[in-house]
Amino acid sequence: MVARDRTISRRHALAGAAALAAASGVAEAQAPAAPAASGAPPTREKGPRVWLDMDQKELDDAYDQAVYAPNISVILKRCARLSELVRERLGPPKRFAYGPTPVEGLDVFIAKAANGEPGAGPRPAANAPVNVFVHGGAWRAGFAKNYHYPAETFVNAGAHLVVLDFINVVEAGGDLMPMVDQVRRAVAWVYRNAPSFGGDPERLYVSGHSSGAHLTGVLLTTDWQKEFGLPATIIKGGVTGSGMYDLAPVRLSKRSGYVRFTDEVEDALSAQRHLDRLKAPVSLVYGTEETPEFQRQSRDFAAAVKAAGKPVTLTVAEGYNHFEVMESLASPYSAFGRAALTQMRLAPA
Repeated sequence: MVARDRTISRRHALAGAAALAAASGVAEAQAPAAPAASGAPPTREKGPRVWLDMDQKELDDAYDQAVYAPNISVILKRCARLSELVRERLGPPKRFAYGPTPVEGLDVFIAKAANGEPGAGPRPAANAPVNVFVHGGAWRAGFAKNYHYPAETFVNAGAHLVVLDFINVVEAGGDLMPMVDQVRRAVAWVYRNAPSFGGDPERLYVSGHSSGAHLTGVLLTTDWQKEFGLPATIIKGGVTGSGMYDLAPVRLSKRSGYVRFTDEVEDALSAQRHLDRLKAPVSLVYGTEETPEFQRQSRDFAAAVKAAGKPVTLTVAEGYNHFEVMESLASPYSAFGRAALTQMRLAPA
């Protein structure tokens, strides 16, 4: 059953605006605000339909977060700074290599467990669950060190957090497959080596945001037995924020200017087309201030998973744009943070 959890916005004015829009039936196709009537330029003439009811510009805008999230640079800087502060409080993560090239590394923040002795502080947890986080960045940007900010959400609740580094699509010459290969090998490494840092390989979960959520969807629909000789059920659950699960419209957008899409890539990396390989529950989160396509992608994926008879929940964060959803993983009480901990059967510290 698809559960829709309408969370309370921390920005009451925007939440109210979203509610009014929903009441009039337009919230799900929300667009940037139109210019004021006074002195406004003439309405742009709509071009030929490219995807659904969208012309090329509308589709391009729907896959360009800067059009819908004007505070993008502020939030990215804030998350980088929050990551620095987390390292100051928790100490630097353990760094492991999961492959031979310099970028093939991952950062592990170790879970904390109560010592059990009066007056004693927290100690590292043993045999604790593990969450592997895959960062976004439109497949072409981002480093693990700037995505350490949600570590306390997990470690304080008793879980290890693993944050991956991997090649970007520009460095790979427009090919998404090297990136996919790396994140798959990273998860396989975590499964095989979790005991080395106190992790329980039988309680391995994945999460991701934006293009990282797309990659998380690919992880959830990977044939682990065929590709790696591992049990088909190595992943016990996945939480995705603001993701893409069918690449057909993405291929038609301006993202094709730096991604070399082919029929084979589109099909292989569209999680929604491979639900027969989905073995774990999925929890999806998106915000009402997202682009219309990022909202639709989450709704359609949730509906497809439900139709396949597999467990899925869908949570809508009122008044949150794409990057505000991302940042909210740092809070165990946000829609994103709560979804991740609930799936792992953990409670906020």
